[in-house]
Amino acid sequence: MESVIAFPTAFPVKIMGRRESGFTSAVIEIVRRHAPDFVPGAIETRPSREGKYISLTATVNATSQEQLDALYRELCDHPAVVMVL
Repeated sequence: MESVIAFPTAFPVKIMGRRESGFTSAVIEIVRRHAPDFVPGAIETRPSREGKYISLTATVNATSQEQLDALYRELCDHPAVVMVL
């Protein structure tokens, strides 16, 4: 199936997870594995209202649908990740 996204493109990935030590650094490590040019300082962070969860938005330079699929799979497999959009 052909992608509806024109590559390369800046693609925001929103990762939600439990607010725990090491979560942000683990997400950054995964993102950089799939998008080596990702700048960690560009990640947007937003805590939940209760402070139990955290939402991270990482905008990657997506080069293919396969790259995005692999990134989403690895993020979803992380035990602290609740949802990836």
